Amino acid sequence: MQADFSRPTLAIDTSTGYLSLSLHSDGQTLLHHVEAGNRQSEQILPQIGALFAQAGISAADLGAIVYAQGPGAFTGLRIGAGVAQGLAAPFATPLIGVPCLDAVACQISAPCVLAATDARMGEVFYAWFDTADHRRLSDYQVGKAAEIALPPGFVATEAKGVGNAFALADAPPFAGTPDMPTAADYLRLAQSGRYAATGAAQAELLYVRNKIALTAQEQAARKALT
Repeated sequence: MQADFSRPTLAIDTSTGYLSLSLHSDGQTLLHHVEAGNRQSEQILPQIGALFAQAGISAADLGAIVYAQGPGAFTGLRIGAGVAQGLAAPFATPLIGVPCLDAVACQISAPCVLAATDARMGEVFYAWFDTADHRRLSDYQVGKAAEIALPPGFVATEAKGVGNAFALADAPPFAGTPDMPTAADYLRLAQSGRYAATGAAQAELLYVRNKIALTAQEQAARKALT
């Protein structure tokens, strides 16, 4: 399946507490990026409708829909992917999933970038990238920030970090900024052609944590070990 970027393209990011939507149409990129918390599900369709109205288009006009693939907030990711699938299915619109850490990393151009985001439960999602050469240097991982190791061949002074994990009290042990991407960044990455398009039925989310949540007993046991 091939995306048609000559037609309008919608990007959806609900991987954090923000509702981030971007629409590229007729040479213009529109952006809606606001903190929504647990109101993402009630706000997302009206806000997409508002972007469509502003651009003078409908869902049938889209040449592709981009969505945040994860890792990120479990409920938010499902909301975004579900809406993307619902908009795409009636018109066989191609879907493009962009991993969240890729979007975080793309804010910096450097050969050794650590993208790290808050995974809750005292952990962070992270991966290393060479964004100057558009390469990922490690797997997508989840773990304690203090345990993050440099990729082979680099020293700490070469590392540049980015993502909201750098705003945590237990931040990764590298220099970094807490900047996070918007849906416009996901849109830009999808337009690069480096991410595959699929049909609505084949769209998938990216999970790196085996268990979405720990029971109260498991959380207590984990705290006892720290």
